[in-house]
Amino acid sequence: MTDSGKCAFVLGIELVDGPDGSVTMCQRRYVDDILKRFGMDECKAVVSPVDMSTRLVPSDAATKVNAPFREAVGALMHLMTATRPDIAYAVGYVSRFMENPQEEHWVAVKRIFRYLQGTKTHGICFKPGDNIDFRGYSDADWAGDLADRNELGQQEAVKCFAVYE
Repeated sequence: MTDSGKCAFVLGIELVDGPDGSVTMCQRRYVDDILKRFGMDECKAVVSPVDMSTRLVPSDAATKVNAPFREAVGALMHLMTATRPDIAYAVGYVSRFMENPQEEHWVAVKRIFRYLQGTKTHGICFKPGDNIDFRGYSDADWAGDLADRNELGQQEAVKCFAVYE
């Protein structure tokens, strides 16, 4: 066994050492790859992954959007579960329309790509000396689902030892 120095990549996740001894996990290369794959590599960045003024609803229309909707949502899910919890709500929201995606659903996916364009280097940061803290979260939006008026509740129990940056 030989010492090859510090690890820079693990399973496609880049490990960036900070000057304060922190280590940040990010997927900048993967973001670049998916932006290029879906023709969004030269798009303008936006500051949030969701346009809160737009409400998406399922459609019964026979036609589907002529775009790689499922492939794009799958790529975003991979990114979300590895290093980008900031896009979890947006990706979960658009994933509800996988069965019959329409143009407005594709526009919402492209907005997530535009958000990623401006936040490529964001990731999960582990700082030296941080204490492990266990927390639980709950959230509801009081019947915010326009399709069936159910609430979009979310519950989480996490072991917090990292900061998203």
